[in-house]
Amino acid sequence: MALGLVVLGIQIWAFSDCLRTAPSDFDRVYKRSKSFWLALTGGGMFFGILYVLPSLMTLSTPPLGMSLILTLGGVVAAGTYLADVRPMLLEVRGRGKGQQNRGSSW
Repeated sequence: MALGLVVLGIQIWAFSDCLRTAPSDFDRVYKRSKSFWLALTGGGMFFGILYVLPSLMTLSTPPLGMSLILTLGGVVAAGTYLADVRPMLLEVRGRGKGQQNRGSSW
């Protein structure tokens, strides 16, 4: 169950980051559209919730089978977004690798 919660946390992180990003930033890095990534990470988050929720309600082990496969697919999509798309979006926004840490943007 702990692993399912970690996976759900990764999926929520990817979805919330995608939600906060401007659609024009996706066009500037030549990645798929924001709606594509929102659908992919949101769908993964949905299946992650469906995987964890029954085990939290009954305090039992999570189910195996199709829900596990869909949850793993969702975490792969979220991981792809976080490892491939997000770093390029951060560079476009000016917070990427080549930028020095100058503190908060506030």
